[in-house]
Amino acid sequence: MSQRALISLLSENPSRWSIDGGADLSPYHDSWLPIWLLFGLLCGCQHSAETAPKPSLDFFQNGALVRSVQPQSLPSLRRIVTFDPYYGKEKAFLAVPLRDLLLQGFAGRELRSEQIVLRCRDGYIVPTTGQRLLEEGAFVAVGEADAAVWESIGPQHVDPRPFYLFWTGSHQQNIENYPRPWQITGIELARFETLFPHVIPNGVPADAQALRGLTLFRAQCIRCHAINREGGRIGPDLNVPQSIIEYRPVQQIRDYIVNPQRFRYSSMPPHPHLTAADLDALVAYFVAMKDHKYDPAPRK
Repeated sequence: MSQRALISLLSENPSRWSIDGGADLSPYHDSWLPIWLLFGLLCGCQHSAETAPKPSLDFFQNGALVRSVQPQSLPSLRRIVTFDPYYGKEKAFLAVPLRDLLLQGFAGRELRSEQIVLRCRDGYIVPTTGQRLLEEGAFVAVGEADAAVWESIGPQHVDPRPFYLFWTGSHQQNIENYPRPWQITGIELARFETLFPHVIPNGVPADAQALRGLTLFRAQCIRCHAINREGGRIGPDLNVPQSIIEYRPVQQIRDYIVNPQRFRYSSMPPHPHLTAADLDALVAYFVAMKDHKYDPAPRK
């Protein structure tokens, strides 16, 4: 029954439904209360939809919330038309320059030399730098400019809301160097070593291959994968409870990193650009971390 029909029914004979009208309610006692409850729920839902707050982007510093900003309320919000590699076509977004958001969220800070992490609702993370995020051409979309509903994105066809980072510069189209995370909920100011202390193979020599592997893991893998429960949550943890080295042959690990679609269909992207030396370094890192396990909340 529609809300309009329900209101019409209730207004036909108020005394039939009103205790004050003196009507005998006993024939209707099984139906009148649920109807009134439904009426209240419908009104409440309409009120909630009209007064629902606009989504905010949360800004953190070393784990503490410092400010929440509503990007869609900023005066610099505007229509931006650009080619998007995930959609494979031109898109028109309602967006605000990321620089404006950062200067509001971290007011008074010199961000260019800072380390920053973007956090997303689905567990994806992007460790990056203030220098990169302050570049001209970086925008945060709050919706589509020419459509009421935001088109789904990515291989899993997900809803990009609440916020999507995109880049407009011709030199900013490489998604490895200029990532485009969707479902962004927070931006955190913190050093990598502070946020992810247990992904570092402490005690290995400074020239060890494992440290080069750490650099590659930080740049290529931690967005989706964790080590010792620290990092992204899109893919599995690669060190606890067992290291990937302990249950997968090394050659299979190397082949899977380069082209995971050979083994199974998944959202993990291929990495054909990684050289044999890169893969050697990643394997050395996994081997080193096997002896540096840390599991703060082991599952039974």
